[in-house]
Amino acid sequence: MKSWNKLSVLPLTLAALCAVAIVSLAQDPGPAKDVDQTVAKPRKPAGEPEDAPIPSKLSKKAAPDALPDTQPSFKSDVSLVNIDVAVLDKNGHFIPNIPRGNFRILEDNVPQQIKSFGKSQAPMTICLLIEFSAKFQWYGGQTWYQTLAASYGFVQTLKADDYVAVIAYDMHEEILSDFTTDKRQTYEAMQRLRIPGFSEANLFDAVADTEERMSKIEGRKAIVLLSSGIDTFSKITYDKARKAVQEGGVPIYAIGLMQALRIMAGARGDSIGFLQADNQMTTFARESGGMAFFPRFYGEFPTIFGTISDSLRNQYSIGYAPANRARDGKFRKLKVELVNPATNEPLRVTDEKGKPIKYSIVAKAGYTAPREVE
Repeated sequence: MKSWNKLSVLPLTLAALCAVAIVSLAQDPGPAKDVDQTVAKPRKPAGEPEDAPIPSKLSKKAAPDALPDTQPSFKSDVSLVNIDVAVLDKNGHFIPNIPRGNFRILEDNVPQQIKSFGKSQAPMTICLLIEFSAKFQWYGGQTWYQTLAASYGFVQTLKADDYVAVIAYDMHEEILSDFTTDKRQTYEAMQRLRIPGFSEANLFDAVADTEERMSKIEGRKAIVLLSSGIDTFSKITYDKARKAVQEGGVPIYAIGLMQALRIMAGARGDSIGFLQADNQMTTFARESGGMAFFPRFYGEFPTIFGTISDSLRNQYSIGYAPANRARDGKFRKLKVELVNPATNEPLRVTDEKGKPIKYSIVAKAGYTAPREVE
């Protein structure tokens, strides 16, 4: 590398300097546009799936058609509500090839006419929201280790084209890394999860703020929440946080920490706070269209991560024009059912051997209708 005293500088006239400056400004491309994307790429539309036998596990040869992922969008006088629905068997495996005619959408208990239907498989866009406070996660403690094991374990299950952001919270939320597909950046950010700071755990604030941030991102998305479920000092109440979850519409997959300690607390008779925490986590997950898990052993984490992946990557995308077109800003309750259209009874799903299997339907609990624009 050359040093400054060995460089020879040719004299330039004032006119030449001005010309060089003008040319330099004209050629400046401005800020680079090819930065890390914060949303998953949209998928191409495809036709309806054909009727086929319903296996209890997605075949490796299956290639679900793609369909654009959008949140409920409203244009002019026509409203279209899109719902991502996952149908899972008792082992958490996605059930494919369910025909369009077997789905029934109820909005405030009123059946709706389905306008669009398709299966989709896409990369995940995940915000990993982690409680990391000195209240329970003191350095070297059991909960501290469990939090790190779950966080790193989940990141390891992500695929190359999955986007993930990491947010840690105690008294305040801190964005450790923005959305990226580079796992190295994610791991570097998580290196900061070592010594917790405040002893507060403001769950309600963190959930509401993250829902608001995530609601502005296009494409399929979800929040994976690792938390004790206990809130200590939030500015907003549980009811306001619940409303933010309903309005945000971003599914929350909650993983409750400290289940072993909760069992010990139950033996001492002081488990009421933990039961309330579990109920809060379950409510956030259910009303957002996600799921809640409360593992007691580390060996349960791989199964939980697999269930989250199956639920997010493989879904039915259903669109309908609501019969209630009032733009009143009210919350509309949604319910997705599988029925036999010939008998109007619940659909009977069987495995490859013809044996009936139990299944669960994962979808958001509702949405907030738009208001009239004055």
